[in-house]
Amino acid sequence: MREGTKKTLFVFTILVFAFFYIPILVLMVFSFNDSKIGTVWTGFTFDWYIRLFSNSQIIDAAFNSLFIAIVTTVISTVLGTLAALTLHRYGFPGKRTVGFVFYIPVVIPDIVLAVALLVLYSFLNVKLGLATVIPGHVVFATSFVILVLLARLAGLDKALEEAAKDLGANEWHTFWKVTFPLIYPGILAGALLAFTISLDEFVVAFFTTGPGSNTLPVLVYSMVRRGVSPEINALSTILILAVVLVIVIVGWRMKRMNKQQGGI
Repeated sequence: MREGTKKTLFVFTILVFAFFYIPILVLMVFSFNDSKIGTVWTGFTFDWYIRLFSNSQIIDAAFNSLFIAIVTTVISTVLGTLAALTLHRYGFPGKRTVGFVFYIPVVIPDIVLAVALLVLYSFLNVKLGLATVIPGHVVFATSFVILVLLARLAGLDKALEEAAKDLGANEWHTFWKVTFPLIYPGILAGALLAFTISLDEFVVAFFTTGPGSNTLPVLVYSMVRRGVSPEINALSTILILAVVLVIVIVGWRMKRMNKQQGGI
């Protein structure tokens, strides 16, 4: 590759990253702005963080989102793992149809599922609340978990499982001692993806939450309609830092696991 082409690609990469991350940095900086106007810098302050943590409405919405995200992650990870293993290992009538059904939530618009769930809840006379948000999130998240795990299972060496069985291990021990450690990175990646999707999902939550049970995205949407408050900037900064911390921890954990497996 020519030197001029390398420089062009490097500059293009820098511009792309700047396009994505400069707005985030500006948001984080203005979360310390002393002014209520989000576009005018008047001084440095921590007041918006103090107000954020004293705002019971935001705290309740954050806990609601975390509760839904955790429950969604657990359910979708278990269902997605079982479904991926079944689709990868076994052949059965209608296998392609079942696989196609699992992929539908990935490509259909969120609004379609949201309206469908709302109609179903209305037909069954179900009272809307936090619990009615979870099924919609599970449907989306499970499909992504399946996609991630199928990609991981595609690179799995079946000879390792066969060797364990030849040495006397039954199906249960083979799975937990051989298969699970090998697909664990995929399960973890799927779980993190499910958690992120659920925590960030807005449309389904907007249609299926009841009065007094707002999730964080729904609450932020209602707050932004009245103008961008510095409290939202502070909340966004905390969420960004939390995500970065989780990514660093998971990356460190995965690197440590890869070293351990490489040393065996």
